[in-house]
Amino acid sequence: MSKAKPLVGIIMGSQSDWPTMKHAADILAELGIAFETKIVSAHRTPERLYAFAKGAKASGLKVIIAGAGGAAHLPGMTASMTTLPVLGVPVESKALKGQDSLYSIVQMPAGVPVGTLAIGDAGAKNAGLLAAEILALSDDALGARLDDWRRRHTSEVAETPVQG
Repeated sequence: MSKAKPLVGIIMGSQSDWPTMKHAADILAELGIAFETKIVSAHRTPERLYAFAKGAKASGLKVIIAGAGGAAHLPGMTASMTTLPVLGVPVESKALKGQDSLYSIVQMPAGVPVGTLAIGDAGAKNAGLLAAEILALSDDALGARLDDWRRRHTSEVAETPVQG
């Protein structure tokens, strides 16, 4: 993003998750929010996961967006090691079209919350917006940019369908 200190960490289980998670990054960039992206696999790079999650708050991050497919342990494992808000994005899987990912993320035990979004691109976009809303609670300038973003996107919705 920019040279500003990242406020949002976007993590994903593998490179193949990037086409989905890029939508969260695009929203954050559009709103001028500094972020970082990392591949952090709960299963293949657990030491990287531990280091990221345990150091996230000290590094200045305020929100984590974690996308994962299949078993999708990344959001929950991350949430278990930090008190930062973790937003989980179920990445669509080939076998079950992301339902497996959704169930893995949404079924967290009491005491380890993960804010779970929709499966796929819509979930990633909404994770970016939700992260912005969280940050805007203490940043009036960001709140104004978010209000403007909403107004612009609302104005793009046609009032009547095009007859064709």
